[in-house]
Amino acid sequence: MGNIIKETAKELGMTQKQMAKYIGVSEETVSKWSRGVIETPKWALKMFDLIKREKQYKSLEEDLDEVINKVNDIKTTYSLLFSEKSLDKS
Repeated sequence: MGNIIKETAKELGMTQKQMAKYIGVSEETVSKWSRGVIETPKWALKMFDLIKREKQYKSLEEDLDEVINKVNDIKTTYSLLFSEKSLDKS
């Protein structure tokens, strides 16, 4: 079970201290889970999974914002190009 804690911390780019604070337990508790001294409760594993999903969601949201900005830039460029062409025909 300890490896899950270490892997999750690494994947999230968080320290065990940050993970502990995020889910509302002591750093010592997370350390014990990580070292296998006590079993990581299912609720904590679910919390870590939710944190991962939240991070994935934020990443997808940022990607989507970037795509929307690029589409808007393309629309603006085409709009300018077509308005210039219509001016040329006048």
